[in-house]
Amino acid sequence: MRYLTAGESHGPQLTTIIEGLPAGVPLTEEDINTELARRQKGYGRGRRMQIEKDAVQIMGGIRHGYTLGSPVALVVENKDWTHWTKIMGQAPLDSEASEDVKRKITRARPGHADLNGALKYGHRDMRNVLERSSARETTVRVAAGAAAKKLLSLLGIEIACHVLEIGGVQAEKLPYTSLAELKEKTEASPVRCFDSNAEQKMMDAIDQAKKNGDSIGGIVEVIVEGMPAGVGSYVHYDRKLDSKLAGAMVSINAFKGVEFGIGFEAARKPGSEVHDEIGWDPEKGYYRKSNRLGGFEGGMTTGMPIVVRGVMKPIPTLYKPLQSVDIETKEAFAASIERSDSCAVPAAAVVAESVIAWELAAAIVDQFSADRLDSLQMAIDEQRRYAREF
Repeated sequence: MRYLTAGESHGPQLTTIIEGLPAGVPLTEEDINTELARRQKGYGRGRRMQIEKDAVQIMGGIRHGYTLGSPVALVVENKDWTHWTKIMGQAPLDSEASEDVKRKITRARPGHADLNGALKYGHRDMRNVLERSSARETTVRVAAGAAAKKLLSLLGIEIACHVLEIGGVQAEKLPYTSLAELKEKTEASPVRCFDSNAEQKMMDAIDQAKKNGDSIGGIVEVIVEGMPAGVGSYVHYDRKLDSKLAGAMVSINAFKGVEFGIGFEAARKPGSEVHDEIGWDPEKGYYRKSNRLGGFEGGMTTGMPIVVRGVMKPIPTLYKPLQSVDIETKEAFAASIERSDSCAVPAAAVVAESVIAWELAAAIVDQFSADRLDSLQMAIDEQRRYAREF
């Protein structure tokens, strides 16, 4: 499985083409729109979320509600495009029309792709960079993730996300009975947090950052249950599944770190408090007596829940802008301001859930017979049976 995305933040639309979905997967626009709506929620979001009401159009690869095995094309229109047609239009400009193009950006914003992208591609107007490097692109990554989540659910694999920390306010790691309970409570939370005591403190921190013209980041966690053991590989470095999940997590805009299980805490503990002892039960087969390694050993799934966290830095577009340099005049200026969120951690959790779902689904499709959904379901069931009886 693979996908490509295309489109700019203020262009006419965002597009993704997905290849490799098995035939026979039930997938509707409603399935995808549910995930797109989740991405737009969250305390601290900016005015853009009031303008855009994201809805997908399925343009190919699905007939009567089921995938065909051919590429699936998805489109999300940008409602704000009507105000940007002169600025972001595709047609060549004549000399007179070029004078109408406004909002040229020559002042690189610290923390963004602006300057590096301009140096790479030779753009004197850095809008050519920021329009594509914008987190708006994650809209169709969530759309692709929705397709992956649907496939995983049909294979008995469930996934959820929640926020652990915002702006230094840490949620207590409270027990929950099921992923369904975790989902229900966090989806009702403005900051997607399971700990109701930390919820208000997080919102207060977001309000204070906005008042200060600043931004704050945080930590999100994705949990996956039901993955069969042995998915991934120890044979080649580039086929280790935990490596792919780590790469997917830090590919999200503003994400700067990732950990599994107890993560970096393992550096401060002896091996006896890090590794997971193995047990066996006639009903469930092999299992781990703990899950400190977050569901992975040797680059492969253990069958235990996958627990992966990502850290998101504060959004670098600030209303008290940082100092920068104009690439035309070389003079120092306050960096330009685009519409921005003071905190996007709750929304970023949904993006993290989506990219992790994609990598897991892709690994399963790569490893098992997957032209048809029914044959893939049988292959996964057989893998689970084999692991229990091994």
